[in-house]
Amino acid sequence: MRIATYASHSALQILKGAKDEGFETVAFGKARVRPLYTKYFPVADHFIEGEYPEEKLLRLNAIVIPTGSFVAHLGVELVERMRVPYYGNKAVLRWESDRNLERKWLERARLRLPRVYDDPDDIDKPVIVKPHGARGGRGYFLAKSPEDFWRKAEKLGIRDKEDLKGVQIQEYVIGVPVYPHYFYSKLNGELELMSVDRRYEANADSLGRIPAGEQLDLKIEPNYTVVGNIPIVLRESLLMDVIEAGERVVKAAEELMGGLWGPFCLEGVFTEDLEFVVFEISARIVAGTNPFVNGSPYTWLRYGEPMSTGRRIAREIRHAIEEDKLEEIIT
Repeated sequence: MRIATYASHSALQILKGAKDEGFETVAFGKARVRPLYTKYFPVADHFIEGEYPEEKLLRLNAIVIPTGSFVAHLGVELVERMRVPYYGNKAVLRWESDRNLERKWLERARLRLPRVYDDPDDIDKPVIVKPHGARGGRGYFLAKSPEDFWRKAEKLGIRDKEDLKGVQIQEYVIGVPVYPHYFYSKLNGELELMSVDRRYEANADSLGRIPAGEQLDLKIEPNYTVVGNIPIVLRESLLMDVIEAGERVVKAAEELMGGLWGPFCLEGVFTEDLEFVVFEISARIVAGTNPFVNGSPYTWLRYGEPMSTGRRIAREIRHAIEEDKLEEIIT
């Protein structure tokens, strides 16, 4: 049995963790990145060129670990049809990629969510507009009024209310962005807090270096495309808030789609009142786990050894093989 993943996003961490757990590894993707995984960071025992070389992966007896890049490149429909064993519950993909289903899920989990505006003409406070699906912040924009919304939306090809099906308009909640990373083990029924990060977004995070008056003169529009991730260690008094939120999300997933297991991330903010407001979920490994290739303070407290999210996935698969329960964790 080999562990495989698409050569992007968090593949370095996934493949390194798999090797640490004794697996042979496979990366697949564009030819240009082959040296990254075989020469500069030699974590791939095999590299296959192609977006999804199904037959070769089947011959290698591989299990695919999904990432945001993998799902974004192939699309939900193809991933649902793939024959290569897939770590996780594929039923989650529809709920994660459709923001209306996602909201139903998070509401079932009784999380504090931002208000959603169905009609842009009802906008009465700052909002953030997000396209459906995993895009790493690409295409997001802020609006402060109906007129501001329509002016900016036109640049994305949104010209009337019929075009709104591809986006969600969320209340913009002021607070500190935090992204807790979790791992839920289907084998032992336990949730683990793996790490926490915040994103560095271009050019939204660099605008503060430009004086306010010059920002107005330059007429710069914020861009929320993610370019990197910054580790965070939360105040200890806030940890139960994020852990309990994760527990409720797992329970809601069991009720709605047959379960969520493996890595996932709740994306939100802590307000000035220290309320955790969640605006979306990524139901797979996120790139925010990449600063923790050697583990985080939380994994060190639990394991006392280096434990990345990538390695935790590989350890779960190894235990499933040893316990003859592999079929329980792949789809």
